[in-house]
Amino acid sequence: MPELPEVETVRRGLAPVMEGRTLLSVVLNRPDLRFPLPQGFAERLRGTKVVRLSRRAKFLVAELSSGDALIMHLGMSGRFTITGGAQPGGFHQAIAPDPKHDHVIFHMEGGHVVTYNDPRRFGFMELWPLLQMERYPRLAGFGPEPLSNEFSHAWLDEALRDKKGPIKSVLLDQRTIAGLGNIYVCEALFRAGISPRRRASTVPGQRAARLAVAINDVIREAIAAGGSSISDFKAASGELGYFQHTFSVYDREGEACRSCGAAVRRIVQSGRSSFYCGACQR
Repeated sequence: MPELPEVETVRRGLAPVMEGRTLLSVVLNRPDLRFPLPQGFAERLRGTKVVRLSRRAKFLVAELSSGDALIMHLGMSGRFTITGGAQPGGFHQAIAPDPKHDHVIFHMEGGHVVTYNDPRRFGFMELWPLLQMERYPRLAGFGPEPLSNEFSHAWLDEALRDKKGPIKSVLLDQRTIAGLGNIYVCEALFRAGISPRRRASTVPGQRAARLAVAINDVIREAIAAGGSSISDFKAASGELGYFQHTFSVYDREGEACRSCGAAVRRIVQSGRSSFYCGACQR
């Protein structure tokens, strides 16, 4: 599933052709994605302007002139492509994936066509009143974002102090930190020298200080690299991310640790693979 850096990469690709532009028409090739599309979805979007395209955790949020928010989630395999119109500087027009999986097509003012393609249909789109976003149930109780003013060593100390579970599982809980997923938690824990098995309540203090820095550094570097393309993720421009080429531990089971040379290990925690170095991470 695309994580924070991948979704932010998509947002940055879509913003130049969507922000400040009117949705001239919306074509629906099916009535549902993971869930049924909202009643009157195309009609409610037609003629509205995208005032701002933002992101919260792994969700894209298009703030509309109608007072609604168009909330979009990529699921496992969802992606957007942009065709038509004049391309922004440095933007490469995307090569469309298999068109039989083109489910939602936005025709934008200016001639651009933004197509949502999703072979597995685990993604979804919903409409919600913009002024009531704090009550949107799928984002209820989420923690602060990495790189935000709200996220800090002090905040992480407090968030972890009473948590009994392993630190890996606690960090994947969106109520702890919004937007973190398996890839970047593994990488951040490696940089901080913390075992994914360690009980979260033992991390506050110097470990939490290292971890807060590592989380921000990993997320910042991954965004700059356009995210990680380890499956079928591509930016809206059609370009692959390349952060996967710098992985220290993720998906490197049995390979040599880049720091000490020991073999990278893999364990399963809460149904997810955790990759780590048993020598470097304690």
